[in-house]
Amino acid sequence: MSGEGARAERGWQQSGSGRECPQPPEEPGCAGRGRREEDDGKQIQEEPLDSLLSSVRQQVMETLTQLSHSQLVLGVQERSELVNTCMKSVFSLPSVQAMQERDEDRAEAIQTLYRQTLDALQTLLNALFVEDPTPAGLKSILEPLGPWMNSGKAHERARAVKSNVSVLNHTLLTLPFFMSSGFPALGLLLGRLIIRVGDPDEEIGREALDGITILYTILELQKRARDKEETDKKELYENNKHFLGPYNPVSPCQNILHVITEFGDFLGPQQVKDLLLAALEGLKCGSEAWGKDSGEMMQLASEVTLSSVLERYRHRALEVIPEIMQGIYVHLSHIQKPRAREVALLPVPLLASSFMTEVVVALLMCPLPLDSNGAEMWRQLILRKPSCDIRDLLDLLLTSLKEKPVTKKGRASIVPLAAASGLCELLSVNSCMGHVRRIYPQLLLALLIQVHYHIGLNLPGHVVSCKDAKKDGQPSGFMPVCWVVKVVKILLLKMGCSYEATFLEDQGGWELMGQAENHHRGVSLLARAMVQYSCQELCRILYLLIPLLERGDEKHKITATAFFVELLQMEEVRRIPEEYSLGRMAEGLSHQDPIMKVLSIRGLVILARRTEKTTKVQALLPSMVKGLKSVDGLLVVEAVHNIKIIFKGQDRKLMDSSVYVEMLQILLPHFSDSREDVRSSCINLYGKVVQKLRSPRTPAMEEQMISTLVPLLLTMQESNARVSQKCVKTLFHCSCFMAWELPKRAYSRKPWDNQQQMVAKICKYLVDTHRDSAFTFLSQSLEYTKSSRASLRKSSVMFIGSLVPCMESIMTEDHLNEVKAALENLRHDPEASVCIYAAQAQDSILASCWRDSWPLLHGDSRACDLATMHRWSPSCENLPTSHQRRSWITQALGSLKMSLKQ
Repeated sequence: MSGEGARAERGWQQSGSGRECPQPPEEPGCAGRGRREEDDGKQIQEEPLDSLLSSVRQQVMETLTQLSHSQLVLGVQERSELVNTCMKSVFSLPSVQAMQERDEDRAEAIQTLYRQTLDALQTLLNALFVEDPTPAGLKSILEPLGPWMNSGKAHERARAVKSNVSVLNHTLLTLPFFMSSGFPALGLLLGRLIIRVGDPDEEIGREALDGITILYTILELQKRARDKEETDKKELYENNKHFLGPYNPVSPCQNILHVITEFGDFLGPQQVKDLLLAALEGLKCGSEAWGKDSGEMMQLASEVTLSSVLERYRHRALEVIPEIMQGIYVHLSHIQKPRAREVALLPVPLLASSFMTEVVVALLMCPLPLDSNGAEMWRQLILRKPSCDIRDLLDLLLTSLKEKPVTKKGRASIVPLAAASGLCELLSVNSCMGHVRRIYPQLLLALLIQVHYHIGLNLPGHVVSCKDAKKDGQPSGFMPVCWVVKVVKILLLKMGCSYEATFLEDQGGWELMGQAENHHRGVSLLARAMVQYSCQELCRILYLLIPLLERGDEKHKITATAFFVELLQMEEVRRIPEEYSLGRMAEGLSHQDPIMKVLSIRGLVILARRTEKTTKVQALLPSMVKGLKSVDGLLVVEAVHNIKIIFKGQDRKLMDSSVYVEMLQILLPHFSDSREDVRSSCINLYGKVVQKLRSPRTPAMEEQMISTLVPLLLTMQESNARVSQKCVKTLFHCSCFMAWELPKRAYSRKPWDNQQQMVAKICKYLVDTHRDSAFTFLSQSLEYTKSSRASLRKSSVMFIGSLVPCMESIMTEDHLNEVKAALENLRHDPEASVCIYAAQAQDSILASCWRDSWPLLHGDSRACDLATMHRWSPSCENLPTSHQRRSWITQALGSLKMSLKQ
């Protein structure tokens, strides 16, 4: 090996470099020194990194050394930049042998120039330490050497180790002080030197062991200084050199083990942590510059260091376990070789064997979603020896899964989501399934509740990287609720519930489970599937759920209740006291949350299938129906579908008709719901309930039937075949029950656009037959003019245009003004057809009033100027009706043209 790797002889009377330090120049000003160092830094950066052609580097560093003797101390950032610049300029040079082969004529000069340049760097580093002889100052010099000490190139490692040892030697020789805070970064420095003891290059290993001896001597001096003992440094160094033993080139790991043992008195928690992380640094040397044998030697050195430190000082690492786990996670991103990754993960199972809780808590802090590094750390708890107790691990995960993801201060916590991720990795290990089955019911319910908690919850800063997204097929944005649903699915499959998982897939249950308005439906589907396929764990889940129903917040209770309700189908429910089944469901009918009401109704309907419970459940029908008031349409549909089941088994003669009427009153407002499935279902259910009605007809029944006419007639005109068909059927059922003789065309789904006479005929029938309800018809049709759907606004306008003339003998001024205002507004409707039919309705009403001399206020015998009183439009207020008709249509068409232009 060339002279650069040889260990220089150190005289105890020298400064460490073998060269006399130049005398400091005259002290410059602060600004002058700053500019000078900046210029020198730029000058050294301009030197080529692939050759050593001149003494510029040497001269610059010598100048900087002279400047360091001034009393103007460099700042931390300036010092760091200066050290890094000089190290990079010198360490990046090719090996001396390579430079000599490239320029054989200057071989001897290159050797001399290189030695002087390296000496100049070491002298500069020593001078910088003297400038700031503090723990922080020493750390700022030694820390930048780390990456170079782990370089894949032997000549770069040799230079870094040599410089490191030189600084330590200078520190030992000039140590006139006592570091009250201990030796800085002891663990990190010791770890880096220990790894180099196992270096493939024997000279580097020998140099590193000598550096460890110097470090041990410094620590001994520190210890004796505290005890105020006088010590001869040279003698202490020689004793320690003998004590730590000679370098063993055949088995350097023996040196490593001995050093770790003897340094025990100086290693506290932070030092143990730094020592472990320094050993991990050595595993990152996976560059192509390392040969196979060299790489294996480095991995062996790291493995011996990690296992030895943890075996001897594991108890000291307790308080720094989170930092160790974080360090492992960060280092894994830079370790690619499989064997090196195995070594890097050693601390995980070793620490978990003694401190399971602390390790699990630390792993719960891994960034989410878990990447391959985080997932591998979780799996190491089980796969590596000594493995942890799987029972304890599962219990810890279950405890974390029971936490709420949002704290009292509203800040999101990743703990439950991280626990779900850890469980997912544990489920990938088949040997754990027996332990998982032990607490399967608790895990399943906890995960389902976490699904509810995570709906709409975003965790700031936790997103999938583009690399992992492509690899795992995940979207670029991380959806916590989707991830928890995925873990539920994996748990089911691992527990042999493949039929249940497939059932949910076919029914869209997984998507429903992750939606705020449908979560309870997804959970109900899962429980229903488990009952259908006779899941073996249902009894355990049933008895576990009973106490859970009263715990937690609303989300917790909804999820638990949704699952429990479906389990009421089981035969084992007969063994449960009635207060926990029928009593609990009856209480739910008065719950504030509409979902709880609907779930309770579902539970009662299931219980009604049992003979011994039927009568009691039927007695609760009025409460069921009353509970649906002011409930969302989808929930109403869900509840009424369930209530219908009770009707089938009930004696109609004993049925109180008021319950049916109340159900109809609840369904009617949802005819105008914006959701098609709600409208269609409510209209259809309305007809089914009407079929249940029996004579004699009560006034309440008749009033309810009459109030249904206009909504059905108008909704029938909606341009939706499915909804229109339901309207026709329901209208037919109402007509049969009420013995109405509606015009045949009232059941037609054809548009009214060209059938104004048919509309007029229907209106005339309604007014003639139900004169007392005429103003109800008018009020309902006016309400539909405010609909968000243009088809309903159009049909309501056409209906009003025919209805008002039929009410001429009973019309009041207030109602006419209300009609006038509504139609005037609709003439400016964004839908052109609505504008036209609003104008036609105005024309129809005014024409009827002019022809029949209809007074605006019924019962007013005063002579009226109809042209004055019917001022529909200021522009034509004094025109006769025959002229106004054409004028209004022309204006409506004009409005249509304007809307088309816009």
